Amino acid sequence: MKPILSIALAALLAAVMFTGCGETTAPANAGNSDKLSVVATIFPPYDFTRQITGNKADVAMLLPPGSESHSFEPTPQDVIKIKNCNVFIHVGGEYDKWVNKVLSSMDTSKMKIITLMDCAEAVKEEIVEGMQDEEEAHASVSGEPEEPENDEHVWTSPRNAKLIVQRISDTLCEVDAANSHTYKRNATAYLAGLDELDAKFQAVVDNAARKTIVFGDRFPFRYFADAYGLDYFAAFPGCATETEASAATVKFLIDKINAEKIPVVFHIELSNEKMANAISETTGAKVRLLHACHNISKADFQAGKGYLDLMTSNVEALKEALD
Repeated sequence: MKPILSIALAALLAAVMFTGCGETTAPANAGNSDKLSVVATIFPPYDFTRQITGNKADVAMLLPPGSESHSFEPTPQDVIKIKNCNVFIHVGGEYDKWVNKVLSSMDTSKMKIITLMDCAEAVKEEIVEGMQDEEEAHASVSGEPEEPENDEHVWTSPRNAKLIVQRISDTLCEVDAANSHTYKRNATAYLAGLDELDAKFQAVVDNAARKTIVFGDRFPFRYFADAYGLDYFAAFPGCATETEASAATVKFLIDKINAEKIPVVFHIELSNEKMANAISETTGAKVRLLHACHNISKADFQAGKGYLDLMTSNVEALKEALD
């Protein structure tokens, strides 16, 4: 797949560059040229930025609501948006390699670039007991498993989200000093909301009967689990492309739930939920959503839901799982 994607991306960039020759491309914030233009690849930085900027900037998200983030491919229009923005925010890591190719094809000297994985201390993806390791199944030509990648899901910890929000706010104030007062005020209010969210999660964990959660799905919550001292078991690490676990993996998760009488099996957003449902049918554990906020459904997006809304719903789900 990677050579095919590279060829497709090269063709895309060539098409964009050709389109730009001999004509003037409308800026990403066409019609509002006096406003700052910010482009984010996925939902969390998009939501953080719109909360900070209010109506003082045009903020765009490249990942369509309801779509799978790990298979995202930019369109020519996406590349043009990036080319014409003032601030570009992306995640970094293995699944953002396309970003480097896009940015290397354009002049970024007047663009501020924020990489989420540079905003907090990154950790490696972890293969815990019972988890199906994709790297072992797809070992390198040498026969040796590949080195684990850094886990990209830094925003799943509200404490990391605070670091990201502060970095975005500082950058916006630097680029658009005229509106810095608004950005600082809004960021301060949003950071207070993240503090409140963090306190709610900590209270749930402090008063919990157990500290173990189980996912019949991928696990993009490494930073979240580390923040609150949680143990976890899951079918795959967070950036796995597989969706069908081996029988041995499913049996391990079933046995873990039965042995520890764990009341909830989690799935993540936009999942087919098949594995979680199968585990539930065998164990009697309730199926619950723990939202990683990697992307958002079309309905939630249209309803205006944000990171704080989605993560606040996780508080009650976690409480049920740890009781």
